[in-house]
Amino acid sequence: AEKKRTFACVITPEEYTLILTDELQRAIAANRGRDPLEGALDRTVPHARLVATQVKYLARAASKLPSYAAAQCILPPLAFEQASSEACAAHKQIGGGSVLDLTCGLGVDAFFLSRRFRRVVTLERNPMLARIATENFRRLGAGNIEVLNTSAEAYLAQTGLRFDWVYADPDRRSSDGRKLVRLEACSPDIVALMPLIRRAAERLCIKNSPLFDVGEALRLFPDGRAEVVSLGDECKEVLVYADGTGPTITATALGRGSFSATPAEACSPTAPGAFDPTGYRWLVVPDVALQKARLARLHLRGKADIWSENGYGFAAGKPQDVIGRVFAVDSIEPYDPRRLKRELKGRGAELMKRDFPFTAEEIARRLGVHAGSDVRLAFTKIGDGFWVVRLK
Repeated sequence: AEKKRTFACVITPEEYTLILTDELQRAIAANRGRDPLEGALDRTVPHARLVATQVKYLARAASKLPSYAAAQCILPPLAFEQASSEACAAHKQIGGGSVLDLTCGLGVDAFFLSRRFRRVVTLERNPMLARIATENFRRLGAGNIEVLNTSAEAYLAQTGLRFDWVYADPDRRSSDGRKLVRLEACSPDIVALMPLIRRAAERLCIKNSPLFDVGEALRLFPDGRAEVVSLGDECKEVLVYADGTGPTITATALGRGSFSATPAEACSPTAPGAFDPTGYRWLVVPDVALQKARLARLHLRGKADIWSENGYGFAAGKPQDVIGRVFAVDSIEPYDPRRLKRELKGRGAELMKRDFPFTAEEIARRLGVHAGSDVRLAFTKIGDGFWVVRLK
């Protein structure tokens, strides 16, 4: 993890010093909105490659990190890629007097924690990233954040620490770049540090990979809350609030809503009876947060029939207050690839699939269709049968 964090910075001390100069700050500002490749080849731009890199990532930050873009913060490329989006960072449901952030990185989470806490102490073991985070917080006007260039292990070994919360977003890459999912394998090892963390604060919030299992979260923290967070139909993170207020599981689709249940409630729904396609007029696509949290069936109970946590919901009347998307159904029929190919070959199609053995790309190849809007089809499996849903 140490090696990965070193390379994650990319910006060298010499480049950092250059970026801070008035000359390069003016050049970056003047070239914003320009094609970075064009700027990198422009001999009239001082240190054109360095300027072009900042211009490129400031443009990308406009949607992911708009506050950072507006303040013209310094953005090391790999640190930017690994950073939380502002939408996810702003969602963290913790607050109080003080918080210890064990894993600063680019500092997006620490910046938004500073709006919920009077005092934030954030740790970054990479000295260059620590300097960049400090400078960015200055530009952002976040004066209540203290950045310390140290490791979580070394800082927590001190006695007398006292915070309302500890927050951690462990490094989920091995030294050779492999993705890590198990909490114990990440850096810092939160499970091993728990005695020291509990000595510093009674409450802990952990951001985990979107691949992290909700059941594993509650196994490690049986009195905690697990929350799956999605944005734009993409699962972004699995949060654990180890604060003694659980056990609870929550699915949150940012901009769409949240749904919570106890683990016992999540296991209670039973599948409907045999699938009869004739009475359904609406197709429900549960948000990925519901899928990941295994709450789709419970959320749709009384609203739509659903046979699998990973499948579609079907309703006779248009369901209301659903966390997901709802489509009007034209027809539902057994999946017959030969017949579909004869009918659709060469046409443009919008394809969706849930609980189906082929990818959308493979389905398109088998049916001879290409991306387009001539027809909209959803493919799924219910019981032993495969079905295609034609959407209006």
